[in-house]
Amino acid sequence: MAFAIRTEGLTKDYGQGHGLFDLDLEVEVGEVFGYLGPNGAGKTTTIRLLMDMVRPTRGRSEIFSTDCQARPVQVKRLVGYLPGEMPQWGGMRGRDVVAYVAGLRGGLDRARVGDLAERLDLDLGRRYREYSSGNKRKLGLVLAFMSRSRLLVLDEPTTGLDPLIQQEFYRLVQEEAAGGGTVFLSSHILSEVERVCQRVAILRGGHLVQVARLDELHNLRYHRLEADLVGEIPLEAVRALPGVEDVREEDHHLSCAVRGDFGPLLQVLGRGTVLNLVTHEPTLEEVFLAAFQDDREMAGESSGKGP
Repeated sequence: MAFAIRTEGLTKDYGQGHGLFDLDLEVEVGEVFGYLGPNGAGKTTTIRLLMDMVRPTRGRSEIFSTDCQARPVQVKRLVGYLPGEMPQWGGMRGRDVVAYVAGLRGGLDRARVGDLAERLDLDLGRRYREYSSGNKRKLGLVLAFMSRSRLLVLDEPTTGLDPLIQQEFYRLVQEEAAGGGTVFLSSHILSEVERVCQRVAILRGGHLVQVARLDELHNLRYHRLEADLVGEIPLEAVRALPGVEDVREEDHHLSCAVRGDFGPLLQVLGRGTVLNLVTHEPTLEEVFLAAFQDDREMAGESSGKGP
């Protein structure tokens, strides 16, 4: 099996428990791979190690069997890279930044750049310092996608993008995958990687927690639902539904956590009159705390330690 990315024991120890530790990871050629974790989990550190922006404490990493530390220039020729924080291009216009980066990569496909700028609604004639944070992100996406690289490494790519541009970004990723490209996409938003990724790695506190296909992550998918109803709320019927947890009621206001399909709950609530209904996607940190709480408690019990 061919791997676009492969790491063995990859570690960057910043001290006091901060960094990335003993990462063993394999990303197959042609897949869209999500790298998921709350802010500070070590996602950006991993990407910087792959791009040789920082050097590992120990371990190694490869991109298409090319050692990332021994041959960093060759690796960069294989990758379209979007950093978590864009460089400061100052007074350069967007088109000048594109030309500069294209020159470093060996050529400019003007038709490709024009198409990307149009799809992302980016004015390349404006100066970089005049761009909003969202437009700076759009320019970063143009720079990453324009070279049609074998591998795209994208660090929190949708930060600052409005919903319509996010949808266009998802289409671009799907087109890359359909053309045989590989995409490595970091995010702290579970629903985002669900849109485009086949597999995900979950990182927390600098350690790899799990690698799985999306259909295996049913234990991580849940939303918080709040509803205002007229009359008595059928609490027993709600509590009996599969996937419905933490049901609370106060003064005709219902709140609960829902894992999986909302349909059965909506059918029960629809027997009455619903005045208002809102759902909230929890933060990834909240999801992890809920999903892995039982594991931590079992580990504490087995070691004889209390909470």
